[in-house]
Amino acid sequence: MFEPVSVRRSRGLLSPKARLTYLAVILVAAGVCVLLFEPQRLLAAGWPPQLSGAGAMIVFGVAYGVCTAALVPRPILNLAAGALFGAPWGIAVSLGGTIVGAALSFLLGRALGQDALRPYVRGRWLKAADGQLTRHGFRSMLAIRLFPGMPFQLANYAAAVSRMKLFPFLLATGLGSVPNTAAYVIAGSEATSPTSPAFLIATGFIVLSAAVAAVVAWRKRHRISAHADRSAREHEAAETATVTGAEAEAAATVVPPAPAATGSPAP
Repeated sequence: MFEPVSVRRSRGLLSPKARLTYLAVILVAAGVCVLLFEPQRLLAAGWPPQLSGAGAMIVFGVAYGVCTAALVPRPILNLAAGALFGAPWGIAVSLGGTIVGAALSFLLGRALGQDALRPYVRGRWLKAADGQLTRHGFRSMLAIRLFPGMPFQLANYAAAVSRMKLFPFLLATGLGSVPNTAAYVIAGSEATSPTSPAFLIATGFIVLSAAVAAVVAWRKRHRISAHADRSAREHEAAETATVTGAEAEAAATVVPPAPAATGSPAP
């Protein structure tokens, strides 16, 4: 029985590869818009100028999230939030925008990219990282956010392609982003006083966190490599045991040949 052309066409438009293409087009278009219009500069200049107070913070937070999903670096937005709203409100607005941007990226990656990219999670490194996010999602994402060795947007889409749940992802993102976000916001709020203790402490924390992130990433690399090697050995041992068991079972079920007849022939 033949399917209608419209059904086949709609199925093709919603296939995993088609959805991955849509995601790529969205990200490329967002990157082009960022390069052409530079929304981070508009936000840093206090756009839109007619808003102030809570309205300005809400608009900034939503725009922050959209810009983050559009691959705008978060440190620039954090500095702008500190310069516009000061440290306390700037931290709150930046964390809200961080969660909005992470949620947008995660949902886009989960809806448009997961089904197409899951079959390519084959190498030992990719399998180990995917297993870490799937089994220990909150703990792994919290470490990634606290020591940001992996780019923010890349971590969002890696979590989306894995089987990590949305709520642990957002909770770990919100909690783990507090230290670095606060440091950048404080630095932005004190940018006019580069010799002030607050600015120096915030800058020192940013440099220290980057160094710690490099060390953690180096140690994590070796830990993931060891985990991948151990998983590969266990998988190979399981396959060997399966083959050996199948061979033994096959040997046990072989019917032995009937014995030859004995005795002297009749005269």
